[in-house]
Amino acid sequence: MIRKATRAAAALAAAALLLTACSGGGQDGGGGDGPGGTPEPGGTVHMLQNADFSYLDPARGWDGGVNAFYRLIYRGLTMQAAGDADDPNAVVPDMAEGLGTPSEDGLTWTYTLKEGLKFDNGDPITSAELKFGISRAWDPEIGIGSPWLKNTIDAPEDYKGPYQSGEHPGIETPDAQTIVFHLKAPFPEFDNVVAQVNAVPFPVGTGAGDEFIKDVIASGPYTLDSYTPGSSIKLVRNEYWDQATDDVRKAYPDAWEFEIGLEGATIDERLLAGQGSDVNAISGKIQPATLARLQSPELQDRVISAEAYCVTYMGMDTTAAPFDKLEVRQAMNYAVDRTSLQTASGGNQLALPATTIIPNAVNGHKDFDLYPSEGDNGDPEKAKELLESVGLGDGFSFTLDIRSNPIMQAQAESIQQALAKIDVDVQLNVIDTSTFYETIGTPSQMHDAAITGWCPDWASSSSTMVPPLVDGRVITEKGNTNIAQINDPGLNARIDEIRAMTDLEAANVEWGEFDEEVMALAPMVPLLQEPSVFLPGENIAGYIPNTSMTDLTIIGLSDPSRG
Repeated sequence: MIRKATRAAAALAAAALLLTACSGGGQDGGGGDGPGGTPEPGGTVHMLQNADFSYLDPARGWDGGVNAFYRLIYRGLTMQAAGDADDPNAVVPDMAEGLGTPSEDGLTWTYTLKEGLKFDNGDPITSAELKFGISRAWDPEIGIGSPWLKNTIDAPEDYKGPYQSGEHPGIETPDAQTIVFHLKAPFPEFDNVVAQVNAVPFPVGTGAGDEFIKDVIASGPYTLDSYTPGSSIKLVRNEYWDQATDDVRKAYPDAWEFEIGLEGATIDERLLAGQGSDVNAISGKIQPATLARLQSPELQDRVISAEAYCVTYMGMDTTAAPFDKLEVRQAMNYAVDRTSLQTASGGNQLALPATTIIPNAVNGHKDFDLYPSEGDNGDPEKAKELLESVGLGDGFSFTLDIRSNPIMQAQAESIQQALAKIDVDVQLNVIDTSTFYETIGTPSQMHDAAITGWCPDWASSSSTMVPPLVDGRVITEKGNTNIAQINDPGLNARIDEIRAMTDLEAANVEWGEFDEEVMALAPMVPLLQEPSVFLPGENIAGYIPNTSMTDLTIIGLSDPSRG
């Protein structure tokens, strides 16, 4: 049996049933402890991974893998709850004494910092350091990560961060423990904004240019001991982190070692064999070719599945031919063969056809399919008809950006084959994983289309699932999330309308409707929801994998003396 990781209490019951069907049944993850029971303090946890993290600097990096890493070394005012919490999608205080206090008009939010917070060199963390760290998000070169601070906090249009423009005028620090944010407009979920990975403190004046490319100034339980780009990272305890100030991070291990640059098949073989320090190892999802071998009885207690919180999609540049025509984008949605994509991605344990942007597991999901086909095999005849209606019946050619990843390569080849049926030639542009998101997030560098994925920045609602992908006002020269570059006044207005709703349950219903409104304009092709299967080392404890972001701060070892 394949065990399932615990999940947010608020997630949809239907998604739980769906996961049971795709994972072949299995018992639950066993409460909050995860495999191996409760971890014991000490030892070293090893992470085996294919690609390096995008950036050590949280103002630059912003994807599920590096976000999980950041929780080990950085802290913010608030954060997503621990992976073993009753509701792991909830936002909870971190360095702040409590959640924020909004003004009556919702335009200012005030937080009070805890006492005794320190950086890894022993210097105190006050509101000044937090203000400085947050203001780095506005730097045009460095601030290419999460856009939520810039999208919500009021600042002059020409403000370019602390290195070029000085102090942020929209953030006040009336005393060492108090920080006040002035917003552009009311934003009821602002506690989630300051939980973003780039809302962390740094000593005033640090981090300019490339200073944090190979080094960090930590505020979390671990700090950097060594870093060889593309090869290894070692974290050791930050002696100045005080557990008494941190209600979320357990920080059981004495150290973390990340081994980078391994082939997926090699990682799986090592986890299957479980020799030496690999008994203390974790990794990403199991490769499709390995799935059959997980049926052996000796592995059953270690195998865990996690449902899909993310969507894999093909975004199309709507500002240039041929994807500036609605009919062409709709034709792509009809033509893709999602059954073939599912097979290319490892079958139904690792991939489920997606016709919506919001995954089933995220609050606000609405089930619909505007471009149906028999058995999810695609409808080339309908696609061809749409192309002929705009004079492209003889087809065309376009370039598709993809990551240097075997599964994505297989997905891209599936798309090539499906679109060849309507005389569309797809040229693949393969980009190294470590630079892929930065490349496609730079409109001048992205080609006609790209296969990528999107996970909600907070899964308690769908407010961060669809809007970042289609809001025309967040299109930027770097760190762009709207890779379709669609700028539709109607969509922009709907985003504002729903975001202003203070009834978050009602807002989630509207986000589901909005998903359908977006797909009528077809700026992207939803391809797959990708649940995953994981195989931790047999000495790992407290491991609750998540397809959006696994909480590394609660993981440890059953026996720290092993390995």
